[in-house]
Amino acid sequence: MIDLPLILALGSYYFVMFITPGPNNTMLTISGIKFGFKKTLPHIFGISIGHAIQISIICFGLGAIFNEYPFIQDYLKWICLLYLFYLAWKMIGSIKNHEAKSGRPLKFIEASMFQWVNPKAWTIALTVTTGFYPSQENYIIAFLFLSIFASLINLPCISLWALFGASIKEFINNTKIKLFIEYLFAFLLIITGIYLVI
Repeated sequence: MIDLPLILALGSYYFVMFITPGPNNTMLTISGIKFGFKKTLPHIFGISIGHAIQISIICFGLGAIFNEYPFIQDYLKWICLLYLFYLAWKMIGSIKNHEAKSGRPLKFIEASMFQWVNPKAWTIALTVTTGFYPSQENYIIAFLFLSIFASLINLPCISLWALFGASIKEFINNTKIKLFIEYLFAFLLIITGIYLVI
């Protein structure tokens, strides 16, 4: 049974993890700067739904595989880090080539799939499925609760980062300052990835 103390503990954990900097929030800020909030909405919903699906799949057995073979999780961390390096390199390259005007924001499915190579998303999903997911009865209700509750808290938290980026787009007209901010967030993506993996 899901009780109030559990809801409060889980809600607090979700809020802290979703509102703080990470690969998703860094990318949403950059997308907000480049394309504005409205065009970033598919990216936002892709993250929220994709992460809920990730939690659901881990509840249905993937987490048990990681517990049985922990070395898989170690390999996965490094694969995630390498992908974040590649992503940051692509972002920096697009800034240098001034592709922001001709580029496009992430699509819904792309943002959803990104959660599988996002080390912070893995950390959140594995923590809640091991710390808050019951092994006894009502496991279906529990997994639905974990997934839906994640989306409900995730959506407003990550939206703030896209709004922050969009506000920069609106109020900073200096192109050089915008480029500097985009470079800064690209490097923050690398630093965040290293911190999450190491």
